[in-house]
Amino acid sequence: MPDRIFWMGSAIALVAGLAIAQGDRLARSLTAEAAPAELLDGCTDIPEAVALAETLRLRGIAVDRALADLERRKGEIAAAEAQITARLLSLKKAKAALGETRAGQDAGRSEGIERLIAVYDAMKPAEAATIIAALPPDFAAEILTRVQPDAGARIIAQIDPGQAAVLTAHMGARRLTGD
Repeated sequence: MPDRIFWMGSAIALVAGLAIAQGDRLARSLTAEAAPAELLDGCTDIPEAVALAETLRLRGIAVDRALADLERRKGEIAAAEAQITARLLSLKKAKAALGETRAGQDAGRSEGIERLIAVYDAMKPAEAATIIAALPPDFAAEILTRVQPDAGARIIAQIDPGQAAVLTAHMGARRLTGD
């Protein structure tokens, strides 16, 4: 998922960069100026010329406002791009930290399970059978699949036959699914 976020952020940043570059070219080519007063010298008696000059002046103002808005948006895009980049970096760091945490937890969990298995291997079969009979079947099956085979056989022999059958079925299912 973070890889997908990285690529999406990169695509957005690329589009934003292209928009900024395109905006610079557009701003340079479309600089508008209101009609200078000398343009109308001698034409004030022609209403069409005055109206045209006023229309051009208003359009020039509108273009200037649009260019100013484009510049503002360009700044917003640059700020958004910086935020996206910072967020991507933060997500990458979080992903790396999560991977390290999971690796540490898996190692600790595995070490804890190995110690637990060693305890059951060292117990007398009748004592181990009493405890295992009280555990949930899937957890008990996990323990029985990991203890030494001869210790597991002696423990199962001490468990009620009906419950031993359930545990054996769980053990077989675990082996078939690869858990």
